[in-house]
Amino acid sequence: MIYSKLWIVLLMLGAASVPAAAHHAFAAEFDVNKPVKVNGTLTRFELTNPHAWLYVDVKELDGTVTNWRFELGAPNALIRLGWRTDTIKPGTDVEITGFRAKAGGSVGNGRSIKLADGRELFSGGSAPTADR
Repeated sequence: MIYSKLWIVLLMLGAASVPAAAHHAFAAEFDVNKPVKVNGTLTRFELTNPHAWLYVDVKELDGTVTNWRFELGAPNALIRLGWRTDTIKPGTDVEITGFRAKAGGSVGNGRSIKLADGRELFSGGSAPTADR
């Protein structure tokens, strides 16, 4: 009887740790020494846990288009900052500043998003501040 209760407790603890393992700190995935700024057109915005994502088509100098993806903060943090699922619609021109992923490629952690009308939206994420 005592072993079956212990087994249930261990299963519950193991199950509870799965989402935590999927979450990461900024420094685990992004490089503060590799800032990035891109200008492009929003293709998709996902307000999902554990982090929201922005996808942006960026036209390169040679005319090719690269789809960048930027990790933002958790949905709760974004909602507290005023974000909604329709805050930025596909087709919107944006300028995103942030930091590149350590793994390279067209992936970054977004810090701020500037819109053509001059508004600046903050990512609610774990990126370091400018005065680090």
